Amino acid sequence: MSAEMIYSKAVPVRHQVDVMVAGGGPAGVAAALTAARQGHSVFLAESQSCFGGMGTAGMVPAFSTFSDGINVLADGIGREILEALGVEKGSGSPLATYAIPAEPLKRVYDRLMTAAGVAFAFQTTVLDVVARDGHVEQALCWGKSGLFAVQARLYIDGTGDGDLAAWAGAPFDKGDGEGAMMPGTLCSLWADVDWEAYRASGINPRTLLPQAFADGIFTVHDPHHPGMWRVGRHLVGGNIGHAFGVDATDERSVTAHLVEARARLPEFERFYRERVPGFQNLELAGSGAVLGIRESRRILGDYVLNIDDFKARAVFPDEIGRYCYPVDIHPSKPDPVRYASFEKEFFETLRYKKGESYGIPYRILTPRKLDNLLVAGRCVSSDRGIQGSIRVMPGCYITGQAAGMAAALAIEHHTDTRGIPVGELQRRLRAMGAYLPNLE
Repeated sequence: MSAEMIYSKAVPVRHQVDVMVAGGGPAGVAAALTAARQGHSVFLAESQSCFGGMGTAGMVPAFSTFSDGINVLADGIGREILEALGVEKGSGSPLATYAIPAEPLKRVYDRLMTAAGVAFAFQTTVLDVVARDGHVEQALCWGKSGLFAVQARLYIDGTGDGDLAAWAGAPFDKGDGEGAMMPGTLCSLWADVDWEAYRASGINPRTLLPQAFADGIFTVHDPHHPGMWRVGRHLVGGNIGHAFGVDATDERSVTAHLVEARARLPEFERFYRERVPGFQNLELAGSGAVLGIRESRRILGDYVLNIDDFKARAVFPDEIGRYCYPVDIHPSKPDPVRYASFEKEFFETLRYKKGESYGIPYRILTPRKLDNLLVAGRCVSSDRGIQGSIRVMPGCYITGQAAGMAAALAIEHHTDTRGIPVGELQRRLRAMGAYLPNLE
């Protein structure tokens, strides 16, 4: 039996700013830095205890590609963060360029945001919006001090799940035709690994899975095993295990899958200790503070970027960047047949050659029915196919910095998100490093 209650309370407006950003993952950070560096006041609310989202709180151990093999596509904010992380790792670091040691990356984000003058609060959750006639008036937040509101001229949704946009009334899609979404992963950190011995063995752990399934090591026979990345001298980060059926927009679903994922981690510990060279002394050091999510809402914008655009290496007149990561749609069930189809698409069919990329139009950042809110990151307007490419962290830097610059222009030109001069947006983005080779 369901019940309802009506709750009313006076809420202080704590921040009145030019730009409010919800979410401090790669997209939110890029948006906030860009808008602040254009001279505008910015407040960012982040529900976790750090910036970085999946790469820090979620413990994803490595970035996806920033480059098409010739050009740096996630240039500008993305390159700045990657290079700053390289300095933080140190010149003698054994880590690969794209490896993510979470603690150094947290410090990089902290310094950049503080230096840019962005006002921000951790452990602060955006829980609702006040919107009228397609215009967001306030965002309601909660922190330990209680409820408060933020009033801004422009809002940027960097939540990953499109929370702000959906609550404000923007239409969205979710999952495939049957509502199934990609599984999540509870990433993990492991100690006492002899990485050199592992690399010298030449063994790919994925080839050992069928026998491990037969021997009863795993309760879920999941053939999709992204694997481990070195994130310290004796530390590795695991992007291992799938949370099948999770819905990131439902806390009850997330809770159940977190409990299940933590319960399954000892299975991976046994598998690696017993069967993979260099991992004999493996010890679990920690798991992510948040469940790694690959897919939830896709906000519908003025244009829906689609898989045909990927295949065509599309060029758009309102391009704000280009990207190249393969279409990476993890199968929604632990099925060998589905995984074989994934492998063919990811490694052969829907993968580019060196120097190839697709355009990202500004119109995928402008949600339908809303005039002062932009989306950036995983929830931008796309179909399920190309979302499997643009969702990764370098793609989020690209759309985030474009959203931040667009917000700045809307404020300066006293217009809404659709009234900005796109040519000026492109010129300013290119001036900060964005890869825009098709501008005249």
